[in-house]
Amino acid sequence: MSKSTDNVLLVPGESGWEIWTGPSAAEFTLHSATAVELASELTDLPAGDVLLLFPVKSVTAVPMRVSSDDEALFPDLAALHAERLGLRPDPMAGQLTDVFVIAREAENSALVSVLLRTPVDSEMPPRGPKGFDISPRAYPLGGDALAVWKEFGRWVFSLYHQGNLVYCQATSGTSSSPDEAFAREIRLALIQLSMQGLEIEPAHIALWTSSPGVSPAALNAAFKAPVEVLPRPAPVLPNPLSKLLPADVRSARRAARRKQNILLGVAAVALLYFGIIGWFCYGLWKTSSDTAKLLAEAKRIAPESAAYTQHIAKWDELANAIELANSPVDILKRVADCIPPQSGLRLKTADISATEIKLIGEAGALPAVNSFSLNLGKSNGLTRFTWQRPEPSQSTRGWEFVYSGEVPAAATQP
Repeated sequence: MSKSTDNVLLVPGESGWEIWTGPSAAEFTLHSATAVELASELTDLPAGDVLLLFPVKSVTAVPMRVSSDDEALFPDLAALHAERLGLRPDPMAGQLTDVFVIAREAENSALVSVLLRTPVDSEMPPRGPKGFDISPRAYPLGGDALAVWKEFGRWVFSLYHQGNLVYCQATSGTSSSPDEAFAREIRLALIQLSMQGLEIEPAHIALWTSSPGVSPAALNAAFKAPVEVLPRPAPVLPNPLSKLLPADVRSARRAARRKQNILLGVAAVALLYFGIIGWFCYGLWKTSSDTAKLLAEAKRIAPESAAYTQHIAKWDELANAIELANSPVDILKRVADCIPPQSGLRLKTADISATEIKLIGEAGALPAVNSFSLNLGKSNGLTRFTWQRPEPSQSTRGWEFVYSGEVPAAATQP
């Protein structure tokens, strides 16, 4: 069994995930370098608190300058800037953004906002991480510097100012050495930073690789700064750790707290269990005599209940005749109210009962018929009728129509 450690750091490597271990106050040491690209397949993690560094391909870095040195305003200013660029993290996917300070002056600060792409299940380790950050922040470089390395077979780069991350980007380049296209992407990034008031000219370039024969020729041709080829150093834990927290991990933490609360609740319920059972038994004993009395009373009034039930049934049978809402005259009045004023529409025949209506009429103009049809369907007094309103037919006197309405069988049952 692996020795317990304070931290287990998951780092994106050249071809797969790397597992680094070490106490909080010490440097990390490489535990294993895997060929696994999906974090969900890292099944043999050492004991300890898991910390995950998201690869560069999972984030979008947005550098900016803001006219404020108030740290409390930085998240809102960064969110407004991202909104203008059309970047909108899913608010239901957890905390997917964070802001880091590059440099700060009086009423003027340089920031980089990091926006995390919503992780899918395969991108999360089987054991819920305690914290998250991004890989470039684990390799700070002093001064104005450029770092180049591979993550999962693709070249990435990051720019630093006095050890603070300024920008990072993953590319599609998979060549064995950095090529001209890769160097051009770095130059474009530097130009974009300059347009935002962030003048970064690397004085030192680090090409991190564990593969022999990697050539820095393209970088030497594109930049004046010397290029140093060396293995990537051991990562350091960013301080403070980022605020990134995907929703599934946040849910897992809530589930753990719920589980703890459930255990405490079970303990409390156990103390009350026997008391509840005793009270329940007492209630059964107390109500047994009352139940007998109620049964006797129900038996005594049974004839009266039967007579009342029969009375209600007979009353329901007469409902169509005695209720005003079912009166044919009243229904005809509601139908007449649906005729558009001064439209010339008239009813030739109106067969009306409590459950059926048949209307035959005519009008000189088609809009009058259509308005009448629409009013029938919208009338609050006729809502219980289901209407059949076929298209009107043209005649020598204008337009004729035949409409019928019927109360559904279920609505007529008492």
